[in-house]
Amino acid sequence: MSLILNISFTLAAVLLFLFFFWQKLKEDYTRNQVFTTAFYTLFGVGAGNIIAYYIASPWWFYLALVGGCLGILVGILRFKLRIFETIEGGILGGLILILFAFFYNFTIHKTTSSGIGSIVLILGVFLYFLLNKHYKHFAWYASGKVGFSGLVIAGGFFLIRSLVALRFTTVLSFVGSQETLISGVIAFVCFLSLFNLARKSP
Repeated sequence: MSLILNISFTLAAVLLFLFFFWQKLKEDYTRNQVFTTAFYTLFGVGAGNIIAYYIASPWWFYLALVGGCLGILVGILRFKLRIFETIEGGILGGLILILFAFFYNFTIHKTTSSGIGSIVLILGVFLYFLLNKHYKHFAWYASGKVGFSGLVIAGGFFLIRSLVALRFTTVLSFVGSQETLISGVIAFVCFLSLFNLARKSP
């Protein structure tokens, strides 16, 4: 039963990742460019998970994250895609992937942390779409550059991880006592990138 659920959740997560990634980039790039980059990203995520399974299982989240980032980078370099627009598509798709990982864990093991994590991620997805609709009207974000919604959500996601890890270190995808520092650094990089993006000329 768990195997069937695992396959079902994985398939649903991959299909939704592909859909949202394509929806974000379809206006500016060909279908081949978008889906090839998406498959590079998914391949990187899968490779990271496989490496984690055999070498360092607690690090599966970060190895998958690194693999996914490398996949997106390959697509950006190969097809000359715009960096922040592509990364934003990857962030939205990544939220979907981690959401299904948390929800699967909650379904199988009924862990409270995974249930709460699923709710937070669902709210994050809704917040992304809300910000994406209105961010150009924010007075302090004068550049109006694409990337605002993704960086805010990614920064907030890792900031929450960092704060939660101060008290709880056994949450799914956490790497123990190092989680606060790692997530905190990533959150800082996201918000710094957002600040620099806001200062650019429209």
